[in-house]
Amino acid sequence: MSEPSDLERLKALDDRLARLKKAQAPAPKTAQGHEMANHAWRMVTELVAGLLIGFGIGYGLDTVLGTMPLFLVLFILLGLVAGIRVMMRTAADVQRQSMREAATAAQDEGD
Repeated sequence: MSEPSDLERLKALDDRLARLKKAQAPAPKTAQGHEMANHAWRMVTELVAGLLIGFGIGYGLDTVLGTMPLFLVLFILLGLVAGIRVMMRTAADVQRQSMREAATAAQDEGD
């Protein structure tokens, strides 16, 4: 027969292994795929919004001032740059979040 301390240690080890297996279980593919699709649509929307705002401002100024292609082209380019900057910021946020999750998983694994 095993001593009670051995049984307790084996039970603690079994509990720890169960927690680690649960933590390492892969996330459902559909949930992860939908999350990435949401991030992609968000980035596309940010880019298009920047372009549309630039187009609106440029067209409005050109109509008021009578300089048709000048401000339109300028503000479309500025809207494109602004949209790309917002997209890059969103991508950095997503990357930071995934790094945090990986660090948390690694820390849980070490416990």
